[in-house]
Amino acid sequence: MESALKPFRALAYIVGVMLLVLCVGMVLRYGFDMPGLSKVIAPIHGGLYMLYLVAVMNLGMKGRWTWPYMLGVMLAGTVPLLSFYVERRVTQRVTTTLAEA
Repeated sequence: MESALKPFRALAYIVGVMLLVLCVGMVLRYGFDMPGLSKVIAPIHGGLYMLYLVAVMNLGMKGRWTWPYMLGVMLAGTVPLLSFYVERRVTQRVTTTLAEA
């Protein structure tokens, strides 16, 4: 489970930052008619989000999480700033589980 935690943590941060950049891009696109940034960032964020889903699935299967919990962690990558909070909570949960084992 420890080997699955590192990619999850990295992707949670990357997806969180990319989502914030995408939000800025959307504001520029629809508020100021400057679509350049969002056209570049949107597909990159989408691809990275797919990798994030795979990392959550890997960690969840190794940690024997319930499906609702895993789905909640997956959806955290769609809400700005939430992925940072959920990453911290998941890391605490995994380290506690590893310490108990």
